[in-house]
Amino acid sequence: MRQQRKAFTLIEVLISIALLSLVLMALYKSLNMLQSSNIQLFDHLQRAETQKRATEILFLDIAGSDGNITIEQNEFSRLCLEHSVNSLYASPSAKICWVVSKDKKSLLRSEGRRYTLPLKSDDAVAVDKVMDDIEIFQVYRNKGEVLVLIQQKAKVATTFIVYGVAEKPKKKKPKKPALKPNGKPPTTNNAQSKPPPKSKEQILGPPLDIERLPPEAAKES
Repeated sequence: MRQQRKAFTLIEVLISIALLSLVLMALYKSLNMLQSSNIQLFDHLQRAETQKRATEILFLDIAGSDGNITIEQNEFSRLCLEHSVNSLYASPSAKICWVVSKDKKSLLRSEGRRYTLPLKSDDAVAVDKVMDDIEIFQVYRNKGEVLVLIQQKAKVATTFIVYGVAEKPKKKKPKKPALKPNGKPPTTNNAQSKPPPKSKEQILGPPLDIERLPPEAAKES
């Protein structure tokens, strides 16, 4: 009778271990690639969400302004809205500025009441970093329309237009009074010319015609 084999030989065990190692290596590489792709996808979604959120805030800032908008053109545009109702800090009206930092090319949003750029140490202003690696940030205005162009490094540019922006309020100049034909301004009720002072005769009246008696007649009387 043939004897039954009770165990694997050493060569079979070594071959099994080698095959199992190859399978595990392939699984590890697949898992590593999947994890890396998930990280890249999450980073892409996070950047896209950040960019979407930034464009929405900028859109609402411009749409909620009173039209008093200042745009300074340089390497990057500097946008300042003197009054906007779109506040991130529950303010009824705030001054909002969008600038790009020179060192890290970050898009910054500042919000406060009354301040000027560059900021001072005692200014009560909230500054938020919105986006990084900015390559293009340009803002243009044409009457009631504002065009915004934003692009990050190695990203697709985002462009949008805000319609119906209010015109910049004009300062009312005080009206000058119309001149008379003689070249003098007309007199008003509140500033009437004072009458000339009255003379002594006008105050006391005309002198009385009294017949004076000589001293002798006065004594006899």
